[in-house]
Amino acid sequence: MRTNTTATDANPTQTGPNPAQTGATVPDGEQAYECPDCGRPFAREKHLALHRGLDHAGSLDEAEREAFYEAYDEEEAEIRRFRIVALGALVLVYFGFLFAYAVFA
Repeated sequence: MRTNTTATDANPTQTGPNPAQTGATVPDGEQAYECPDCGRPFAREKHLALHRGLDHAGSLDEAEREAFYEAYDEEEAEIRRFRIVALGALVLVYFGFLFAYAVFA
């Protein structure tokens, strides 16, 4: 089971409330999805499903568990796409500098 560490726990010199617990993660005018287990607010339903699956897995029913797996797979695909695009950008920058060096050196 995963243990929760807040930013205040990780950095004892930080003062003030933890923004994740004060509702600062939900912009004004947007619907807040609140965790029924701990009361933490989320701006998107997908983020709530990920939170519940990671932090409150024991209290999920089958539909909530399926929502977690769907959100997790979607998040994993987005991260994979980001990594591929970032790698492509690095390759372009590398060969751009290599070409500039070959032309101007």
